[in-house]
Amino acid sequence: MRIFKGILIGILSIIALLLTTAIFVKKEVNVKREITINKPENEVFDYLKYLKNQDNFSKWNKIDPGMKKNYTGTDGTVGFVSAWESANDSVGVGEQEIKKITQCERIDIEIRFKKPFESTNQAYFTTAFAGENATKVSWGFDSKMPYPMNLMNLFMDMDKMVGQDFEEGLANLKEVLEKE
Repeated sequence: MRIFKGILIGILSIIALLLTTAIFVKKEVNVKREITINKPENEVFDYLKYLKNQDNFSKWNKIDPGMKKNYTGTDGTVGFVSAWESANDSVGVGEQEIKKITQCERIDIEIRFKKPFESTNQAYFTTAFAGENATKVSWGFDSKMPYPMNLMNLFMDMDKMVGQDFEEGLANLKEVLEKE
């Protein structure tokens, strides 16, 4: 009985330590990557605002090009929803909705993941003039992890994980747009 009590106190102490640590761990996750594309800003922006075009450059579409997709609304406009369903956990199930478009500046997108875990995150694309026939494109992602789930930020480098996917997608985007 004494051993059991000692084990129980040890487990509870570890849990208390983890919960206390989580109070001090950041809850926000911000990831952003950039690339320069040798095309005029209006052409790049007009391509990016259509969510269906992500099929041509997104890493996740390349992981499962056969995923089930469903669309609601008019692509390239506020309120358009692109939903996907994949058996591959790297892609999962979710949807993204265009929330705001500031022409030739920024596209704000809300991403709602359903599987393999539920979360709602904010993503965006920005474009900026980078010289004659050149555009700087930024792809960003902002998320908040609720307490005590934010403890995972100590063990996962979301900037590195998601950032690598953004870098690959932006390189694909550059290749697609510069071919045209």
